[in-house]
Amino acid sequence: MKATLIILATLSFVARAEDAKPTTWVDQYEALLQKHVTAQGVNYAAWNASAADKKQLATVISAIGKEHLSGKSKDAQLAFYLNAYNAHILDQILKEYPTDGPGGGGLFGRNKFFKRSNLLVAGKKTSFTALEDDVIRPTFKEPRIHFALNCASASCPPLHPEAFRGSSLDATLTALTKAFVSKNPKGVKPIGWKKVAISKIFDWYEEDFKAAGGALAYINQYRNTKLSKGTKVSFQSYSWKLNATPNK
Repeated sequence: MKATLIILATLSFVARAEDAKPTTWVDQYEALLQKHVTAQGVNYAAWNASAADKKQLATVISAIGKEHLSGKSKDAQLAFYLNAYNAHILDQILKEYPTDGPGGGGLFGRNKFFKRSNLLVAGKKTSFTALEDDVIRPTFKEPRIHFALNCASASCPPLHPEAFRGSSLDATLTALTKAFVSKNPKGVKPIGWKKVAISKIFDWYEEDFKAAGGALAYINQYRNTKLSKGTKVSFQSYSWKLNATPNK
């Protein structure tokens, strides 16, 4: 009887362990994010040192290339593209690691990094620039994506430590936008009486915020403490330094 109970307990433990294993590429991707992404940045050094984790990311990248989007809801499609962009960024950085930033940190290397068509996403060859500007922005017309996409740079909105999922996408995008413009000085930084310096993102993608009345009006939609009318706005310089955890 005792032996039987031990066997049953063992089988139950194994079953629970199997259930806990990531079952889809989205689950696998999220497990990697949970392991290596912190509030201070991405621990690329630890990720690069783990052959198993790099292999798992390669599995994720392969699945992204083979994904079929037909029949998926609009939110599920957008969640897929956000995950695809961010996962590919991580993959490319790890292939270059150690590096000072995307493409090595310099302008020439950075342009090559973002514009070369070496990514496979849902069966199509693309680049980071094309994926963002030719697919995500015009297809979904959703300004909140700018606070979800991560370009592996210090001035980027922080990399979300969870995979995006269609069922929770709206709430997640709202939360990320609120956090960036309300709590993160990289989003909105007071610099004096009725003066703020805001992320260069609001300059580069000015067109995406026009429908809300411009950057200031858009920002106020997501702040508890509104920026008063007449607030003078300037744009912060953008750091392309790698968004790595300190001293890693």
